[in-house]
Amino acid sequence: MNKRLYRSTKDKMIGGVSGGLAQYFSIDPTIVRVLFVLSLFLGGSGIIAYIILWIVVPEEPYIYNMPSSSSSSHPEGENVNTESPEAKETASKLANEYHEVYEIGKRKKRQTFAGIILVVLGMIILADNFFPRFDFVDIIPYILVLIGIWLLTSGKQNSIEDTK
Repeated sequence: MNKRLYRSTKDKMIGGVSGGLAQYFSIDPTIVRVLFVLSLFLGGSGIIAYIILWIVVPEEPYIYNMPSSSSSSHPEGENVNTESPEAKETASKLANEYHEVYEIGKRKKRQTFAGIILVVLGMIILADNFFPRFDFVDIIPYILVLIGIWLLTSGKQNSIEDTK
């Protein structure tokens, strides 16, 4: 059996990492989520591991299933045979191509987000080296607020584009 680790698309709260790990190890996703939360109190390395897994682990692939009826109504009124191997193969190829394009877009957004975070952290560390009185702890709330505003505004732009 070829078992692979994927981020879950069905059982996800943030990025699907806990759901994917739970599916891989055949355990309840709540247990994995609780372990990530507990790791926050035991040094905080769990959040770093979660972010790394979110970036590195791919989302589970989309599987397209054709309807099982022998014919379905086409918008123009003609019947299309969905039982034929050619129709199933064509529909499966189209669904996989669409999903690949969708995944590439999501991967680019994730890479951009990770890049922005790394640049900001690098700038903060550099500022800490060049300005001795600069304290990283004082700027964390501002960074979190700016990231939150950026996520909220990018989410609104995506939802407006999706409705067009």
